[in-house]
Amino acid sequence: MGIHYDYKSTKGNKLMEKQAKRERKLAEKKAKRLAKEGPKKDEEKAPALDPNKPISLDFLTNPNKE
Repeated sequence: MGIHYDYKSTKGNKLMEKQAKRERKLAEKKAKRLAKEGPKKDEEKAPALDPNKPISLDFLTNPNKE
């Protein structure tokens, strides 16, 4: 009666412990990966076009214009 009686009464606790262990491992892996990569650098975005300003042919064809 010993092991079978104990199984059902402790099954929920064991499942919760497994879930917590799994989440802890995933959090450690994520932290390790982020530390290895370093802080994320935001890429400089091109300025958005001004909706009030008309788009000219010169703007479209000149690649060196800022």
